This record gives sequence, C-alpha cells and structure tokens, in this order.
Amino acid sequence: MNITERQQAIIAEFAALSEWEDRYRRIIEYGRDLPAMDPAHKTDKNQVKGCQSVVWLHAELKDGAVVYSGDSDAMIVRGLIALLLKVYSGATPADVLATPPDFINATGLASHLSQTRANGLAAMVKQIRLYALAFQALAGRR
Repeated sequence: MNITERQQAIIAEFAALSEWEDRYRRIIEYGRDLPAMDPAHKTDKNQVKGCQSVVWLHAELKDGAVVYSGDSDAMIVRGLIALLLKVYSGATPADVLATPPDFINATGLASHLSQTRANGLAAMVKQIRLYALAFQALAGRR
C-alpha cells in the first residue's frame, strides 16, 4: 500500500466512527498497539521539539525505505505518532516528501485537537519530513 492508500484507509476507518469519543478511543488504541521503541533511541537528539508532551521519533533507511519508530509519554500523542507511522513508515524518502498528511484534515483531527496537541502534531510531521529529506540528500551524494 502506498502513502495515499494508507491515508484513505485511515479516513474510511474514522468516517465509520460517528462520535468523537469513539475516534479518540481509536487513537488511544493505536497508541497502545504501537511497537515499543528501542530505549537506545530515546535520546535528546530524537526528541521532537515543539511538543508539550515528550515525543521521540527515530528513522532509519532500510532498502531504500524510511522506517520510523516513535514514542510519547502521553497516550493520545502516542496514538497520533502511531497514525503518522502507519502512513509514512516503509515509504521512500521521495514519497514521504511528496505526500502531505491529508488524513489529518480529512478525518477532522486538525479541528478536534487542542492547540498544543495540534502544534505537537505539526512538529512530528515536520520531523518525519526532515528525516526523509536527510535520507534523500544522502542518497543524492552517492
């Protein structure tokens, strides 16, 4: 599945949940299901700046695809990370950079998050894109 198809699946899943309480519950479930992040990656270098909660994002390039891992000390934020990783992890750097996170607006997340969480989500997206940009630049130098 490509990034656009993954986003469409999330949009469809959230559209089937009519109440925001159910959507928040689903986000928390995504956070619970997020694989544990290697403690060695929970460093200051991997901490996302601009988040009220503590958020870590790590990325590696494997076989031409960016593989992200992440974690947070807050359950809703951990769920938001899980959604972002579901969309972007495993894609090429070029695809990550070419595909904005349209699911955020399409699901209504953008308008239902507090300002601080929305800012944190934007910071996470920015960090995901920065990792992809760095990997793309490294590939261009070879």
